[in-house]
Amino acid sequence: MALTRPEWTAREQAHRDRADALTAAHRERSARREKHPVEDFLFTYYNYKPARLRRWHPGAGVTLEDAPERAGWRWYRTDGDDVTADAARFATEKPELASLIERMLRRTAARPGQFGCFGLHEWAMVYRQDEHRHPIPLRLGRAGTDAVVESHDLRCTHFDAFRFFTPDAAPRNRRALTRDDQPSLEQPGCLHAGMDIYKWAMKLGPLVPGGLLLDAFELARDIRRLDMEAAPYDLSAWGVVPVPIETAEGKAEYVRRQRGFAERGTALRHALLKAWLGLAAGPAA
Repeated sequence: MALTRPEWTAREQAHRDRADALTAAHRERSARREKHPVEDFLFTYYNYKPARLRRWHPGAGVTLEDAPERAGWRWYRTDGDDVTADAARFATEKPELASLIERMLRRTAARPGQFGCFGLHEWAMVYRQDEHRHPIPLRLGRAGTDAVVESHDLRCTHFDAFRFFTPDAAPRNRRALTRDDQPSLEQPGCLHAGMDIYKWAMKLGPLVPGGLLLDAFELARDIRRLDMEAAPYDLSAWGVVPVPIETAEGKAEYVRRQRGFAERGTALRHALLKAWLGLAAGPAA
């Protein structure tokens, strides 16, 4: 597929406009040196600045005609003034990363979702601790928060959440998680696995169509909101209404939205594999 310069520059501008709208509030807060404990997470945890998000790419195998300004960009190949996003070059330069991303996307998409964790990973990160990662009060207090953890079965499947569990919380999880186990355990019901689709899309750079990257960012943004609504923190100062997962009603609301995110995430994983490698997500291996 080839795009003429008027075609791809129009797509590029539309992408920039959409990205700017998505990051406007964060950029305005940054200019005022203000922080938001919910909405700034995607820019700090993943460490991708708004400028990276607004950089449009066409996707693997797409040729941009008359694009000499991109001739030196990474993972593009050139033919005169035309450039093409080159999946083969990415695979050659980053074989381990390419293999990991493909396995994470394909295997996770092929597994059934698990919906019994109720977001307790955030509670496990403050369990039996006088001081915790975020300087924000606990809405149930320390004793009430600890009691919620102790009355539930911890079922976290995501290593990058589990690694922040407190020393007293980690043994309460159904299993100890390791980085090496991650491709074998990641499943689409996990909120953090859904947010990580954005990370994988960013790492693939020009091989991912700009619209897919922004779709992944929007999913991560929406997931982060629920992640903090279900967390033990009192975030009322930022207008966050809690989803009280310590109640039956809160659990039902959490699972309902969790299932919706799992469906969106699976669709995005399939779309990324198809755009990047021309593959559908097959059976887990």
